[in-house]
Amino acid sequence: MHTPMYFFLSHLAFSDVCFSSVTVPMMLMNMQTQHQSISYVGCISQLYFFLLFGGLDNFLLALMAYDRYVAICHPLHYTTIMRVELCALLVAGSWMVSCGSALLHTLLLVRLSFCANNTITHFFCDLIVLLKLSCSDIYLNELVIFTVGGMLTFLPLSIILGSYICIGNIILRVPSTKRLFKTFSTCGSHLSVVSLYYGTATGVYFFSSSWDSKDIIASVLYTVVTPMLNPFIYSLRN
Repeated sequence: MHTPMYFFLSHLAFSDVCFSSVTVPMMLMNMQTQHQSISYVGCISQLYFFLLFGGLDNFLLALMAYDRYVAICHPLHYTTIMRVELCALLVAGSWMVSCGSALLHTLLLVRLSFCANNTITHFFCDLIVLLKLSCSDIYLNELVIFTVGGMLTFLPLSIILGSYICIGNIILRVPSTKRLFKTFSTCGSHLSVVSLYYGTATGVYFFSSSWDSKDIIASVLYTVVTPMLNPFIYSLRN
């Protein structure tokens, strides 16, 4: 259990629990009491932690993809490359970057004014939904979302895609059923988690122009269902 894969997996499990805990308790309370409201401070706090743990999930999935790449493409150097110090440094860096990014988006949101009908068409305080309610100039917010947010989203995704392209290239050089099965056993769980997480999140944030019931259902998938399924997916592998 004291291997880099399980070290990253333990942080992913903790992040998933916190990620769901940011939105689900309030949603369940609103459903139970039929009093669907949240305070301004509560909304800002929910946004910060949602961005924090959402960003942390991105980086942890990228680190796990890199770990699988080293294990398959450089097996003899695996223990030398994936040292305990390096793993701890990568996770600490992921935490710091995620905290900084979430704080930046939150501080830029706090400076805005909300003078319109403060009704959120969502079950939690999402950044895009809140920006639509503002009556202030949101140019700077949108610029930071497209630059900083885009970079911190596409960088982990690029690492994941690059890792699996290299893995696929290595496997196809000397194809064999045993090697394919072993690779799938090693990477199948991670690929399933990545597909669920990025598939639903991409559908919500990149292919939707207005928030409706389909977007809310997709949001439930990546904020509630995917974190809940992750332990089952990895348990099946074990």
